[in-house]
Amino acid sequence: MEIILKDDVKGLGYKNDIVTVKSGYGRNFLLPQGLAMLADKTNKKITAENVRQAAHKAHKIKGDAQAIADQIGDAFLEIRAKVGESGKIFGRVTTLQLAEALKAKGVDIDRKRLSFDQEPSAAGDYTATANLHKEVKQTINFRVVAE
Repeated sequence: MEIILKDDVKGLGYKNDIVTVKSGYGRNFLLPQGLAMLADKTNKKITAENVRQAAHKAHKIKGDAQAIADQIGDAFLEIRAKVGESGKIFGRVTTLQLAEALKAKGVDIDRKRLSFDQEPSAAGDYTATANLHKEVKQTINFRVVAE
């Protein structure tokens, strides 16, 4: 029995794969659970079109992420923080402050996509990473300066 998987099935295949299974497994488990559909001519055409459109959307999203990464480029940001006499920061520098500094430069990134390579604990130069897409990451250089 030939079926098209609607979802990933461990040991069988991934979403939109066309696989051959024993008819009892297909009729009694996969189809009633909503994990698969019969691989007839119509369903094959529909699945092929869905895969094509999903690939187009994924390419567009990756292109948008790359455009943001290019916009960040080698920008160097300054983040102001209260600093003690020894140069140690009172409180902490957060990804929200980094996102606001980027927004001031004209780049709008959600703070949840930002992460520090090393937590800023004193005044000085640091780097952070912007996870824009699973294949697109951008390094951001910034300096923590005393207020």
